[in-house]
Amino acid sequence: MPTTDFLVIGSGIAGLSFALKVAGACPNCSVTVVTKANEGETNTKYAQGGIAVALDQYDSAEKHIQDTLKAGDGLCDEEVVNFVVREGPHQLEELMRLGTRFDRSDTGELDLAKEGGHSMNRVVHHKDITGLEIERALLKRVATMKNIRLLSHHFAIDLITEHHLEQEYTDERTCYGAYILNSHTNQVSTCTARTTLLALGGIGQVYGHTTNPVIATGDGIAMAYRARAEIMDMEFIQFHPTALYQPGVSPAFLISEAVRGFGAMLKTKNEDRFMFRYDDRGELASRDIVALAIDKELKNSGDECVYLDCRHLEMDAFQSHFPTIFQKCKLLGLDPAKDMIPVLPAAHYLCGGIKVDHFGRTSVKQLYACGENARTGLHGANRLASNSLLEALVFSERCFLKAMEDSSSPMDFRDVPEWDARGTITPKEHILIAHNRRELQAIMRDYVGIVRSDERLKRASSRLGLLYKETEHLYKSSTLSPQLCELRNLITTGYLIVSQSLKRRVNRGGYYNVDV
Repeated sequence: MPTTDFLVIGSGIAGLSFALKVAGACPNCSVTVVTKANEGETNTKYAQGGIAVALDQYDSAEKHIQDTLKAGDGLCDEEVVNFVVREGPHQLEELMRLGTRFDRSDTGELDLAKEGGHSMNRVVHHKDITGLEIERALLKRVATMKNIRLLSHHFAIDLITEHHLEQEYTDERTCYGAYILNSHTNQVSTCTARTTLLALGGIGQVYGHTTNPVIATGDGIAMAYRARAEIMDMEFIQFHPTALYQPGVSPAFLISEAVRGFGAMLKTKNEDRFMFRYDDRGELASRDIVALAIDKELKNSGDECVYLDCRHLEMDAFQSHFPTIFQKCKLLGLDPAKDMIPVLPAAHYLCGGIKVDHFGRTSVKQLYACGENARTGLHGANRLASNSLLEALVFSERCFLKAMEDSSSPMDFRDVPEWDARGTITPKEHILIAHNRRELQAIMRDYVGIVRSDERLKRASSRLGLLYKETEHLYKSSTLSPQLCELRNLITTGYLIVSQSLKRRVNRGGYYNVDV
């Protein structure tokens, strides 16, 4: 794998948007995009809701800013919130110019939905598969760019920094690219790059019960942590209140926030509509409030789930707006016109991650981060619904602008060593990998969920320490596989969530500890 000008790790909205901007602005530059699964298998693909943008005459940037700040519970970077919201409409226009289709009203205007935490209808969407439509449009355009090479089934193992080179250790780090494992050949290549962007999505598989796809294993955050990049706000995990209740099924099927925006009500099995006991916005309160309320209701009742009641809604309109959700219910023998839909909170989104500045730069030189694996300051302690795709678009632009400036810096790749091959993996070790992954998920689910305590967090820390030692021994003595690398990254991510949770002594947004 030769040197590339720009190495993009991840093929969701953040990574592909950045790659397209760079490739278009610099036709002579080489851009390499690597992704560990199929090119379209990303967190973006599963985004149902849409993109929050203040567009119509009744809305304003100021209202969107205030909604974002309120959801973030006092921990947002106000400057970031301001520029992300104000730059959103331009980025949406660019996305539409690339061929992304969004739903429109009978008059031809964009159909704007309302979701929890929003004071106005401002969510641009494509049915209930917005992310899939965005991914389609971006991949179609990428295929036309001759200077973009997209490599699927290539797993980024580690970033190359000074600790790989024969140089004296310093606190200041520079990224020289990454070691990439070809999952088909099991060969590791050294991919050097002038600029590297981490856009690897979320961490939901740390919990097992999650709306995230199986690829969401915290790879970007774990790699950045090993490269000594600063990691921040990992304690703020957003649990989506309404994942379809199907015991043993992972990932959980998401029932979009927009369903409640459409008028669905949350009820207990006794048909008690409970949300107004917790917030005067009822079902349209922010996700942290709704998820915590459901958790309290279930603990009080001993029930396994609560229910979304859509029976009072106009069903033709419901089916038109949410065809995927409607069909999923039908496949399970549920008729939204007659039956309440069983739901339960599931791990959904990480509000923290790799700390970046206002242009996506990490604390490691020549290393950028964008999308869910980046902590930009937009979300604070709790993400406002449908702000994540907006954040990815705005920060991919900002990463692009600064990376084009920084890419002219001289880089010396002569001392970068090839990957050090390891031993032979055996079937028994595959069993160990699967077992340790399940054990990690059980630890995180039982001890580091919506409601935490100091005692549970300390137990989680102790048990994660044992898993870490076992997995590091396996990693150092075995031939690498994506499964082993994912396990290593999951344990690192779990450790960061637990350790930063123990340090937080004030409950905010998505973090709630009974002992603080």
